[in-house]
Amino acid sequence: MKRKLFITAMLVVAAASAAFAQGRKALRINEVMVQNESSIVDDYGEHHGWIELFNSNFAPLEISSVYLTNDTTDKKKYPVPLGDVNTRIAKRQHVVFFADGQPDKGTFHTNFVLEPGKDNWIGIYDADGSTLIDEVFIPASLATDNSYARTVDGAGEWAVRDGGAAYITPSSANVIRDTNNKIEEFAERDANGFGMTVMAMCIVFSALLVLCLCFYGIGKINSSISRLNKMRAHGVEKHEVEKGEVAHDSGEEIAAIVMALHDHLDAHDTENTILTINKVKRAYSPWSSKIYSLREVPGVNHRR
Repeated sequence: MKRKLFITAMLVVAAASAAFAQGRKALRINEVMVQNESSIVDDYGEHHGWIELFNSNFAPLEISSVYLTNDTTDKKKYPVPLGDVNTRIAKRQHVVFFADGQPDKGTFHTNFVLEPGKDNWIGIYDADGSTLIDEVFIPASLATDNSYARTVDGAGEWAVRDGGAAYITPSSANVIRDTNNKIEEFAERDANGFGMTVMAMCIVFSALLVLCLCFYGIGKINSSISRLNKMRAHGVEKHEVEKGEVAHDSGEEIAAIVMALHDHLDAHDTENTILTINKVKRAYSPWSSKIYSLREVPGVNHRR
């Protein structure tokens, strides 16, 4: 059992290694500058020759442990170190190595330099140190601040690019699309923009019309559903509504109901809620007042 597990694990590792190696074959040398005086600078603000690599895969590519070299007799001259997250190149993207002979400055600083005025060769070897992934021969005639680049990223022929023009493209695509043929053709045919305005208005009004129709249809559907629900609540079935079997009250019945309600509401007299208060006047006479009546003297008997 353990032996089977061991064999399975080894096969998985071998398959993963093969797939990984197969992916590395898509790594390409894309652009090189031997003598750099006014092009890009490194992290320390210094000008050095540089080598641009391109991942032609449509998936990320890890390039750690591959070898960069400028010597055909030393295939493992500069091993790309492990542990740097920046060695993982995104799909169809670039990375630049500075050929300054100072590897202590970081991962992207090689231990060799490119020699101006001489033929230079650069190669990339896989992690086994023997499988050549890509190579390029750079002519000695390459002038200062000129680069030697592919006409298309990761493919195509090599050509010299003049540093005086805007064609030096480290860490970016070698083909720069400055114009769009369709836009230029449209601008040619509609110089004043009238066609664009009419087209935009047609699109907007068409969208509004579609929305209006959608809302109208939804309103109709909701109204029908609400009417059917009300009828079902009153015991009327859908098939009765469709066949027209729903009984409708005639005008005479409605009139009779209205008259009955009128008589019922007018059965009592109209009540008067006004309260009248009349002031009663009485003549005052001092002779009837008790304060003027004779008082009995205590201890005296009176006859009446």
